[in-house]
Amino acid sequence: MSLITDKGMLVQIESFFKEKGKYKRYAVDTFRLKRILLINNDRFKLILENKNKAKFPFKRVIVFTIVFVLILILYMWIIRSLRPLSVLKNKIKTFSQGNLNISCKSDKNDEIAEVANEFDHAVEMIRELLQSRQLFLRAIMHELKTPIGKGRLVSEMLPDEKSKARMHSIFERLNLLIDEFAKIEQITSKNFQLSIKPYKASDLVEASIDLLMFENPKQHISTEIIKDFKLEVDFEIFTLTLKNLLDNGIKYSTDKYIKVIINEGDISIENRGEMLQEPIENYFKPFHASKKGLGLGLYIVKSILDIHKMGLTYEHKEGINRFTVKA
Repeated sequence: MSLITDKGMLVQIESFFKEKGKYKRYAVDTFRLKRILLINNDRFKLILENKNKAKFPFKRVIVFTIVFVLILILYMWIIRSLRPLSVLKNKIKTFSQGNLNISCKSDKNDEIAEVANEFDHAVEMIRELLQSRQLFLRAIMHELKTPIGKGRLVSEMLPDEKSKARMHSIFERLNLLIDEFAKIEQITSKNFQLSIKPYKASDLVEASIDLLMFENPKQHISTEIIKDFKLEVDFEIFTLTLKNLLDNGIKYSTDKYIKVIINEGDISIENRGEMLQEPIENYFKPFHASKKGLGLGLYIVKSILDIHKMGLTYEHKEGINRFTVKA
């Protein structure tokens, strides 16, 4: 111990003890990282500083080190145990993006391995179902091509030019439908490479009208261009989207007439008819109940717009339905 004689220091220490309520006959506390001893009685008052160096806390360090090592080992064990879960998460993410060529089988016996094996089995079943569906559709399309080709040859032999042109148009339409089914099969199976280029909205609408193969399209469709704009799209499948919207608009209108409005960022199709009975999201599901079709029109439209990262909105006002493609 050493006696503190510096008056300034003594005043500060006394104030410190008084503030803490420890200014009594005997008190011990730490002041400015120093251990201070206060002895105060009627005969004298001493303020001493402890000069002893603190012993190195070997026991505490050993206990802390052991606990730290155990926590580190536990952490590494948990990370190692969860690594298969991280791999499985990445596989699921890849699967959600449409890639079915994944395998996540595990030969371990824990719960994560069981989940991975069940997921792998589900992916394999889905892959087989998609392959069988593709084979089925391709077989149907191939079988239909033959009678269509023969029908076109027979139609060329008709003596009446008007009948020949009509039959030729019918078989051309059937051939076009098969090509559309082929594109739809590729889109829905996520097996389609986009060819994105800039096109004017007016050109896309015009090409979509041509796909309808009307003899006189102006009887059913009018186009209003408020402000034309360009879209970065795949020409073939995007015109197929607009064609489906145009076809549905005419099919479900009361007067078989639609109006196409092109305004910067929007392509709207308006028709006069009844309001949709359900929210439009329900019609995006495949094979939705429909009186005039298979219920695939809006499902195809939504699938193609999703690929292009575009949206479709619907509103009904004063007897007018409006479907709007938003870029």
